Amino acid sequence: MPGPENDLQGLICFSHLRWNFVYQRPQHLMSRASNHWPVYFWEEPVEDDTEGLQMKQVGPAIFVLCPHIAPSRMPEERIRLQGEWLAAWVQKNGLTNYAVWYYTPMMRQFSDILRPAIAIYDCMDELSGFLGAHTDLGALEGSLMQHVDLLFTGGPGLFEHKRHFHPNAYLFPSAIDFNHFSQARKELQEPADQAAVDGVKIGFCGVIDERFDTALVKQLAASQPGWQFIFLGPVVKIAPESLPTGPNLHYLGMKAYAELPAYLAHWQVAMLPFALNKATRFISPTKTPEYLAAGLPVVSTPITDVKTVYEKWACVFIGADAEAFERAIMSVLSTKAFACQKDLDNWLKSNSWEATWKRMYALIQSQLIEAPVYRQEIR
Repeated sequence: MPGPENDLQGLICFSHLRWNFVYQRPQHLMSRASNHWPVYFWEEPVEDDTEGLQMKQVGPAIFVLCPHIAPSRMPEERIRLQGEWLAAWVQKNGLTNYAVWYYTPMMRQFSDILRPAIAIYDCMDELSGFLGAHTDLGALEGSLMQHVDLLFTGGPGLFEHKRHFHPNAYLFPSAIDFNHFSQARKELQEPADQAAVDGVKIGFCGVIDERFDTALVKQLAASQPGWQFIFLGPVVKIAPESLPTGPNLHYLGMKAYAELPAYLAHWQVAMLPFALNKATRFISPTKTPEYLAAGLPVVSTPITDVKTVYEKWACVFIGADAEAFERAIMSVLSTKAFACQKDLDNWLKSNSWEATWKRMYALIQSQLIEAPVYRQEIR
């Protein structure tokens, strides 16, 4: 029987994304969770001959746990070592009443030894559709959903896809730190690397991977040589040399979260150039509300959740192919202002990360008080 919420000794979060990677959903939510309990953020292993579990404090009550495992280790050894280190760490720190929070089912392979007071799966993406997804991921997710008390999903499409697999499923779409991104509406000094680019600036901010529509970007850049395309974010899982290049294509790399408003303040249009494939079928891009909070019009490919949630706003345009995408940008550039801004701002403010966490926290409290009834005994 779990104890009261205030008696929880901490929350262990198992994440496929590193804490110092692009600042997004896990960081927003775990930062707020740390106002209630210490958060222990378990990352994927780093290949290192100096084996062991390393812990680093990254916030007042946030600790990153990173396993270091020799490259020569076989997959089953990696699982065994992480399980042993996790068990030893939990015992050493005297954790007996704690929560677990999953972003990846893969980490259930070694964390099934735990006996948490409450277990949560925050499914922010359909990871099985991503490039390089493990063949066991689907089966592990099925097992995980039998052993959690709450299932959260990151977008309407994903919610409809997952809701039938758990009786306590809840939709929590991409939220927004409005005060942070609305700084882009002010006259902020433009960062030097972007200031060196002259002309109309059309930008994208986020991870550049198999979801990125390289053909679309290449065609846009060739058709409109006077437009400058800015890309902020790391290139992962795809070869950098596979990206289109040209005098009006500028890959400026990953930027710190605090720096983003200064970049966005000098764009004329924000874009979501996503390919339509397995990896994008259920995505709900966090960047959409961030762009809008920055006061930017948005042009996107027909991603389902973007159309469902945002197309109703006059400053959001959908381009199904390169020609339509180009026409949408031209339409944006010829429009001086969008009448929807006040209503949109009110809507964005009501969908803050604070409001999202408050609802999640209330569900966790309720579940702890009532005691989990769905989760099967972990064996």
